[in-house]
Amino acid sequence: MRNLKMKLNTENVIGIGLFLFLFIYPLFVTPYQILNLSYFISMVFLTLSLSLIWGYGGIFSFGQAAFFGVGGYFYAIFTMNSGISTITPIGLLLGVLVGGLVAGIIGYFMFYGGINDVFVGLITLCITVSLETFMAQTAGSQWKIGTVGLGGYNGINGIPTISLGSFALADVNFYYFILIVLLVVYIGLRLFVVSRFGYTAIAIRENRERTKLLGYNVPRFQTLIFALGGALASLSGILYATWGGYMTPSAAGLTAATLPVVLAAAGGRKNLTAAMIFTFIYYWFSQTLSASGNEYALVILGAALILVILFVPEGIIVSLFKLGDNLFFNRKKATQVKAEGEFT
Repeated sequence: MRNLKMKLNTENVIGIGLFLFLFIYPLFVTPYQILNLSYFISMVFLTLSLSLIWGYGGIFSFGQAAFFGVGGYFYAIFTMNSGISTITPIGLLLGVLVGGLVAGIIGYFMFYGGINDVFVGLITLCITVSLETFMAQTAGSQWKIGTVGLGGYNGINGIPTISLGSFALADVNFYYFILIVLLVVYIGLRLFVVSRFGYTAIAIRENRERTKLLGYNVPRFQTLIFALGGALASLSGILYATWGGYMTPSAAGLTAATLPVVLAAAGGRKNLTAAMIFTFIYYWFSQTLSASGNEYALVILGAALILVILFVPEGIIVSLFKLGDNLFFNRKKATQVKAEGEFT
């Protein structure tokens, strides 16, 4: 009973409520609104990937957008060259694996080479800028992989959606598909961060040298969690490519790399639920402003980040979770009673 009560907190209640809302949402809205929310969900994976490696692993990275692009471009090239709609799930799985493999190779050379902290951010930033610059220069007819032209700055168009057998996932079916994928990934990550591997990652984040002295192979753990983050970012890129039917270099560029950093930091980078919720809020807010003719979403987001750093460094959503725990679950009182009991 005590363990059950400990699990009843603001984060879990809101997380469950959010997924219930997402599952019934298509019953009350238009197909256009469903399409928009499908896009929001596809971008949540990108923020979760950064929250995992930065919030739990302590690895600050600007490279998630690059892995996003790797997944999206690989899926497009693989499926369009095959020309077989039923092979798209294989393209999805291979794209995720390729993104994770690329991230793992980069992580191997960084972490086993003793590179950490701000230098990881600089290296991944250079990788993202280099990838965007290169892909933007591939407009000529000579830039083809198989029969698929890379398209330069215009990118690749006509990317097929995911098909399960002869059943193509489109509109509401695609929405429920990526929502179920999000639910599985979210639960998997929540279990992962409380596993032995997750606790080791947190130990490395808090004190890398002490963890190494305790006998843990720190570079191996860092490489593995970086690869997992790359796989998640690639999944986001694939779902984005299938959602819109296109993939462009700008989607994997510098601006795209900066956005998940800001979203994770403002929402609460050490909390997966907070990062997910803040991503939904941002994209909804951004699209609402765009529909009204304003393009100030990034400016407002930047101002919000400054306020977060100054007043709530743990993140806006995380702070609200703690406030909810204190108000509705007597968490603060329970903590005080426990502390007093230990003292006496």
